[in-house]
Order: sequence, then C-alpha cells, then structure tokens
Amino acid sequence: MTSYVGVDVAKHKIDCAWLRDPDNNKIKTKALPNHKAGFEQLIQWLSAQVSADLSSIHVIMEATGIYHEALAYTLNSRGLQVSVVNPARVHDFAKSLGSQHKTDKKDSVVLARYGLSAKPALWVPEPDEVRELKALLGRLSALEKDLMREHNRLEKAQVSQASKVVLTSIDGMIDQLKQEIERVKQQIDDHIDRHPGLKNDRELLESVPAIGQTMSRQLLAVLRSRHFSNAGQVAAFVGLVPRIRESGQWQGRSRLSKSGNGEIRAKLYMAAIVAVRYNPDIRAQYVRLLKAGKRKMQAIGAAMRKLIQICYGVLKHQSRYQPQMVV
Repeated sequence: MTSYVGVDVAKHKIDCAWLRDPDNNKIKTKALPNHKAGFEQLIQWLSAQVSADLSSIHVIMEATGIYHEALAYTLNSRGLQVSVVNPARVHDFAKSLGSQHKTDKKDSVVLARYGLSAKPALWVPEPDEVRELKALLGRLSALEKDLMREHNRLEKAQVSQASKVVLTSIDGMIDQLKQEIERVKQQIDDHIDRHPGLKNDRELLESVPAIGQTMSRQLLAVLRSRHFSNAGQVAAFVGLVPRIRESGQWQGRSRLSKSGNGEIRAKLYMAAIVAVRYNPDIRAQYVRLLKAGKRKMQAIGAAMRKLIQICYGVLKHQSRYQPQMVV
C-alpha cells in the first residue's frame, strides 16, 4: 500500500506531512532543515513513522527553482517514489479544497492530498551529462547578465563624466567577463563533444534552419532534461501554449501562457524571427497566418511553437530536418 507524503521545500527548511489516515484526516508532520543532514533525518523519520519499506512511500514536492533538486535526488537514490509537480496545478487543487490560509505546514498537507488524488507521474532524474550541461548554461547566463550590467554602468559613468579610474575599472571588468564567457562557452561545447549522444543531437538540431550554436545548446538542455511524450508537452513546458483572452476589446485574441522558462522563450523568439525568413515550413505557416488576419506577434508565437515542434521531431526520429512545405 502506498503512503503519500507532501514536502514543502523552502530555502532553509522542509515541511513534511504524511497522510496517516486520509479518511479520518489524521496527519503527522515534521519540519527539518534543507540540507544533507536534514535529508537523512527525513529518511529516518519516514522509515520509523511511515514504513520501513521506503519504496512504498510516495513523496510529492513542487518545482521550486533549485531548492527542491538536492532533496529529490537524495530521496530517489534511496528508493522512494518522488513526484515533482507544477505549482500551478497544486494551487488550483488547493482552491478546489477551499484552502484559504497559506502556511508551509498547510502547503505540505495539500501536496500530500494532491498526490493521493492525482497520482502524479514519478520524477526521473536527469542524466548526469544533461545536469552538467544545464549547470554550465546557468553559469553562462549569469555571466552574460553581469556583462550587461557592466555595460549599463559604463554608459552611466560616461554620461556622468566619471573619473578615468572608474572608467578603467569598468572596462577591465568588461574584458574579464568577455574572456570568462568565451571560456565557459568552450567548456559547454567540449562537454557536448565528449558525450556522443549530446553531440549527435546537437548536429540534428542544427540541421534545422534558424537553429545555431546558441539555440542548440539551450534546446539540448530542455529536450533531454526529461521525457516528453509529444511535441505539445514540450511547447507547454516552455510556455508556448496560446491562451484565449475574451474580455472587452481583447475579444478573440490569444497570448502565450508564458508559464515556462523566460530565457528560453526569449532565445526562441529571436530564432523564430530568423526562421520566418529562412525555414521554408515556418515561412509558409507565417505567411498563411498573416493572410488569415492574424497579427504579426500571433504569427511569431506560432512560429516559435512550430520551431520547437520541429526540433522535438528531429530528435525523436533521430533524422535531420527535411522541409515538408505544408501550406
């Protein structure tokens, strides 16, 4: 018999709730620190209170940035069932229960009840090479943001006629950041080349017009981070599912859900701009939508979706891109 445990993960602590007797609303809770020793204490508590057979315990937690990852990996490695669920779905479930007050303890109870009700799919750890790729891409993104900030500081310093010492300091930092960015990019490319599967997938992705080195790195991290059953799941994961807005002057207009990674969407947007010029399938769709009366931004959104669907397809079928020219 499966036992359901909800775990609300914060930066410094984890709140746990075990549905001891769901029918009679009997619940046991525990609060522990969010670090390695706390994880071991949680496993000991679960073994003593819930079941010595850890494989019969199903732990449900929300995707909370990076804070849930270490716990998810630890529990999975010790044989527990783990589900990492979308916070939006849990929020909707909580509203259906009439839950109005938000506390960490209550959140863990809601997660446990959500697990019992929804039976969410089990979380599958990313392959080590994909996890490392994502870490490198995260570092690259941070450096690029730092470089942008330094350029902004330089512009302000020049406008305010700052001293030569200040300008020299900023110029030096910009040079160092540029060098480090190039070094990390090379590390990413070397990492991909060391793993035949990643290297092959990158070559397939770059066979798609509008997908270059930068975009192929990002898409590898997305498409190989988890199992997607179809292209629609990928589009939803990235936040490219259109939502109809029906109020006032917005009758019949749609916007992207934007529920996924904003940086990925920003890069996909730039790739889609290129694709409407150089990718024959996406160009044909773009022209058709404009003729049908769609706004340019709607057509670009559709181009973004089609582009990621094409990329999913070439990896799924392990074949280079072949234009379909569907009009």
